[in-house]
Amino acid sequence: MARGLGAELTGRGGLRTLPFERSNATGDPMTKSIQLATDGEVRALLGDGDEVLKTLNAMASPRVTARGQEVRVEGEGPELDTVFSLLESMVSAVRKGHTLTGPDAEYLLRMALGGEVPVVEHLLDKTVLVTEKGRRIRPRTLGQLRYVEAIERHGVTFSIGPAGTGKTYLAMGMAVASLAAKQYERLILSRPAVEAGESLGFLPGDLREKVDPYLRPLYDALYDMMRMERAQKMLERGAIEVVPLAYMRGRTLNDAFIILDEAQNTTEAQMKMFLTRMGYSSKIVVTGDVTQVDLPAGKRSGLKQARELLGGIDGIAHIALGDEDVVRHPLVRRIIRAYDRADAERGEESDAASE
Repeated sequence: MARGLGAELTGRGGLRTLPFERSNATGDPMTKSIQLATDGEVRALLGDGDEVLKTLNAMASPRVTARGQEVRVEGEGPELDTVFSLLESMVSAVRKGHTLTGPDAEYLLRMALGGEVPVVEHLLDKTVLVTEKGRRIRPRTLGQLRYVEAIERHGVTFSIGPAGTGKTYLAMGMAVASLAAKQYERLILSRPAVEAGESLGFLPGDLREKVDPYLRPLYDALYDMMRMERAQKMLERGAIEVVPLAYMRGRTLNDAFIILDEAQNTTEAQMKMFLTRMGYSSKIVVTGDVTQVDLPAGKRSGLKQARELLGGIDGIAHIALGDEDVVRHPLVRRIIRAYDRADAERGEESDAASE
């Protein structure tokens, strides 16, 4: 079998040649190898429980194996080159201190097999927040990276996408990081309290107990970013507010990072009211999923109208996230696609019936 030249990442920089086996004229599989420097690099590349290795082998036909500090890829054709090039990029990221996960590998390989060159290091380098528990929050897809960068550059950012795309979570991470860096004096979190068959007035308890079920997801995300005791103290002194959208009327919000979640359930009037609360030195992030509107029949979503009216205005960003940006369980992506197909089929049937 003929011998060729592969690439080996060595030290903290550069590439040097490393022999690998090439296929012969009979079409035998070809093997390419990458030699890592330490066992720590191998663990960072392959992930916890070898989840990166398992993910690559489940998604692509070339076989990826690891023995000692050598990682080998065996296969044929362009897909072998794709997987090997991706591994080279992943090793480069590992040498910069990154640890990869199964979801990272799934997303990056999905992009690479689709013909897009994933910017591995640029994506992994972006840190939104390191939580008090030491967990690093970062964008995990290019769509999420564009979203985070849009928040950094714009006064108002709209993020529209399905469940599991990190719309609220990343916005919360950006807000908590900005508050910790003293870029803003307070963090304001809001949601519309859309009733589902029961009036708030008939629910038991005081006002806070009545609206808490609607705001609970915001509290959950907040407590995931910082310890509950610290969050409670900031809530008590007003550095963080979690309020129903209805209680924003009449306020001017200066020097604040403001998040409006589930904005598809705002009316047109509510969305206008909310956006005009923005004061000096403030930033607004609006998140929602226009396929999940819970408003009564005849009420149009304020998020849909804002998307139409505010496009192209300087200082306002519109980020569309899709099922390719879902970072929850892989089944979530398949569920979203199934519902999207059903909605498309219903739309076609409706169009046909109206002709």
